[in-house]
Amino acid sequence: MSEKTQHTNVLLALFGFAAAVIVVAVIGFFTLGNEPEFIQGQMDVTEYRVSSKVPGRILKICKHEGDYVHVGDTLAILDAPEVRAKSAQASAVEEAASAMSEMAEKGARQEQIQGAYQLWQQAKAALEIHEKSYQRVQRLFDEGVLSEQKRDEAYAQYTAAQAQAKAAESQYNMAVNGARREEKMAAAAKVEQAKGAVAEVRSYIGETVQIAQMEGEVTDVYPQVGELVGTGSPIMSVAIMSDMWGSFNVREDQLKGMKIGDEIEAYVPAFDKTLKMKVYYMKDLGSYAVWKATKANGRYDLKTFEVKARPAETMEGLRPGMSVVIKD
Repeated sequence: MSEKTQHTNVLLALFGFAAAVIVVAVIGFFTLGNEPEFIQGQMDVTEYRVSSKVPGRILKICKHEGDYVHVGDTLAILDAPEVRAKSAQASAVEEAASAMSEMAEKGARQEQIQGAYQLWQQAKAALEIHEKSYQRVQRLFDEGVLSEQKRDEAYAQYTAAQAQAKAAESQYNMAVNGARREEKMAAAAKVEQAKGAVAEVRSYIGETVQIAQMEGEVTDVYPQVGELVGTGSPIMSVAIMSDMWGSFNVREDQLKGMKIGDEIEAYVPAFDKTLKMKVYYMKDLGSYAVWKATKANGRYDLKTFEVKARPAETMEGLRPGMSVVIKD
């Protein structure tokens, strides 16, 4: 083979390789370059944790994972003997306060009133005697028969009898009228204070029976029967299945004018169906989130936004954690 022929074959091979590269590049440009991007998210749901205000021991778990609960259903029962003891103490204090208030309202007993009246009558009788004695001594003093000393002694006894009669009358009136207004008010306030303590303890007793506050599905049960739980410790989690949404992380160049209130279509692989969803939340994830640097190409950085959308239609069987895909 001549040198010229070899040179020609080399050139043909180079041209063929270059043509193949160009063809592959063109195919890649029109296929890979135009391939639609997918934004994958997942369904999420609102959950609330069931917990007690009082510490106690788990006596019974009434609902388990996967159970659907309605408002008012009993979820768990705790045993709290300390709370029952405090309830007995509070009830005893309330009874004592009520008795004191009743006594203040009714005043003294009838026997006490009668005794005070008799002492008053006795003091009045003594006053009459001393008054007459003083008048007789005064006449004799005026006639010059008795000395001034005797007259003064009789007057002192008369004055003392007057004071004793007034004191006895005051004791009788006090027994009849009962306690003062301020004492009655103080006794009534004590009763209200005791009632408040009883109501507080009863609310704690109510916390030993945990009731479902919202309708949903039990997703997790944390303690076992017989275990101790502290104040505020979670007992179980309930997912509110009626409040479900999809969450997506979307680069801002993929938003393409998306705004709150827009309706989008998302593909649900679990059912091979499309679900209409309505955007209700958009917020940038901040500098710590995923972002794409484009400054090297002379452009700008692309931030990522968290987009949340609720289903605009019902899809039977849709559950939290399922993937939802938006096609760009």
